[in-house]
Amino acid sequence: MPHIIIRGVTVDQVKTISTLFVQELADLCACGTDNFTLEIVQSTYVFAGDEVQGYPLIEVKWFERGQEIQDQFAKIVTKHIHALGIPEVEVAFSTFQESAYYLNGKSFASS
Repeated sequence: MPHIIIRGVTVDQVKTISTLFVQELADLCACGTDNFTLEIVQSTYVFAGDEVQGYPLIEVKWFERGQEIQDQFAKIVTKHIHALGIPEVEVAFSTFQESAYYLNGKSFASS
């Protein structure tokens, strides 16, 4: 955790940024790099009857870390996507409640 779902960016592009990208995010969140999952969703986008290039959307699923950390996280994500030559990117956060998240049947709220 966090789980980062990436759309509109190729697997090869993500590979080129993945090491430094995750390290910066781990430093910000004060956790290990092994806490992060990068999932690249390969979708076909259609507009007006034609296949089109997908728009970069990065979805972050995580536990609440406060607005300041969230803002910095979004800036790091944006910086690395821009470094790929992609001029625009959207970042959306979904927050899990610890009481609704389980590892091996045990709620994170009871840890």
